[in-house]
Amino acid sequence: MLKGFREFIMRGNVIDLAVAVVIGAAFTAVVNAIVANLFNPLIGALFKADSLDTALVVKIPTVDGGAAELKFGAVLGAILTFLIVAAVVYFVFVMPINHLRELADARMRRGEAPAEDDPETELIVLSQIRDLLAERGGDPAKVPVGGKHSE
Repeated sequence: MLKGFREFIMRGNVIDLAVAVVIGAAFTAVVNAIVANLFNPLIGALFKADSLDTALVVKIPTVDGGAAELKFGAVLGAILTFLIVAAVVYFVFVMPINHLRELADARMRRGEAPAEDDPETELIVLSQIRDLLAERGGDPAKVPVGGKHSE
């Protein structure tokens, strides 16, 4: 039981996930600071409030004579935080990685060897497996290429 747990923990993807969680927490702190200290005061100034949390508050009467507060500004702040995080993740991480993968796929389609800095794509890994099988005495004509057997 402990051996299986040790193997699970020592896998690269578990370590990568742990690093991603730590980096994500630090990144969240940066984004929250930007929203709280830049965007909230700017938008709050438009609505004559200290921040978004106190802007766009609608009070509705309750049955006990008090008032419940609907804080639309706080919701707007949360939406802004989400959009900022999504934009940064897309433009800093997703877009460049997708571009690198497209370049690697284009090189593979042209028959060029992958560059050292190319990310490992499924096509590259499968091509390496096919080449290793062929080197080890397998008949290259019977090694599947593109999902079909050539006979």
